[in-house]
Amino acid sequence: MAWRSEGNHMSQSALVELLRGKGAHVDPLACLEDLPTEAASRTIPAFPHSIWQLLSHMNYWMDYEIRRIDGSTPHYPQHAAESWPAQAAPPTDADWQAEIERFGSLLERQAQIAQSDPAVLLREIPRAHEQQAGKSSNVGALLWQTVVHNSYHTGQIAMIRRALGRWPPSRGGDSW
Repeated sequence: MAWRSEGNHMSQSALVELLRGKGAHVDPLACLEDLPTEAASRTIPAFPHSIWQLLSHMNYWMDYEIRRIDGSTPHYPQHAAESWPAQAAPPTDADWQAEIERFGSLLERQAQIAQSDPAVLLREIPRAHEQQAGKSSNVGALLWQTVVHNSYHTGQIAMIRRALGRWPPSRGGDSW
């Protein structure tokens, strides 16, 4: 679905708010910034990914879409596994902190784009792979897709944190 011009002000406002977890969404950065590396590295039974892997995956796709918006043509992965780190744990504590900082920077860049002139949000983006043949997309639509993708994985992070006894984050989150 492409971003449309009618009602864009409200959609633009909602997009910017949801990037940072307003309304029914928890702030995705708050779900990460107080979590020690040890907890981010753990997996729970019957769930395939650690929080480190989820964050790296979200960063991969945010960076990918931002590069497309900025006019690059990044390589589309042949397999989904290419967008996930193989290891459940980051190499070091510094790598964990760097990935959180990268996440915050990518969210900020998306917010800047979302607050652009509505004409920027309507700019068409070329398809990234063959499965998109015949489908149109634009900057606004890519940003919305990213918000939904992040929301999905932030929910997974929240559930893992609950399972690890580390919910809510220090900046708050619904605990009912």
